[in-house]
Order: sequence, then C-alpha cells, then structure tokens
Amino acid sequence: QVQLIESGGGLVQAGGSLRLSCAASGLTFSSYDMAWIRQAPGKERQFVAAITWSGRSTYNADSVKGRFTISRDNAKNTVYLQMNSLKPEDTAVYYCAAKLRRSTYTPTRLGEYDYWGQGTQVTVSS
Repeated sequence: QVQLIESGGGLVQAGGSLRLSCAASGLTFSSYDMAWIRQAPGKERQFVAAITWSGRSTYNADSVKGRFTISRDNAKNTVYLQMNSLKPEDTAVYYCAAKLRRSTYTPTRLGEYDYWGQGTQVTVSS
C-alpha cells in the first residue's frame, strides 16, 4: 500500500519560513518524480514545485521562484519543500504527489500523478 504523508505545515506570519516534508512508503521512491501541489479555499489545485527521480532537475511555479526550494533524499524516501518569504497568498493545503518516471515529464500535468498525500495546511497571516 502506497502512502505519502506530509508534515511541517502550520501557522506563520508573512515573511516567515516553513519546511514541509513528505515521507513515502510502499513504492520504490527513487523511481518516482515528485511534486508539491497546493489548493487554496475555493480555488483549483495549483502546481508549486517538482523534482525528478534523480534530483537532477527541479521545476518551480513562477509564483514561488526565488522563495521555495524542493529537494529530496532518496535514502530517506522523503521529499521536502523549503518555503521562505511566505506571503498570505501562499495559504493553502499543500499536497505531495508521485509520478512513476517515464521518458518525458511534464510536472504541471496534475492528472498524471499516480499517488497523492492527504495534505498539510499552511496558513500565512498578514
């Protein structure tokens, strides 16, 4: 049974930082591209950041470039999202998602992810 368990969310003031973690089990983690996706109340899910199975390539949404950094530790089956300079508009539930690696990878195609976590709430106060 595949599980993706997010942690690290919480309440933070604008300008603060949080580090999200997503621990994976039940799959060969190093065979999966990983992503963070968020959903704000009343809005559609939005791509945030992604990292390829090897960690060699990363992708970021324009709205988080320069502020968020995705990384992974294949030895620990964990992917991270370091979030700095947080803004109130970053408030959302943050999900991690896994996609079995294929010859091509388009991280913004949310419908192509194979597994999703339950999400962790991030709230940024102004």
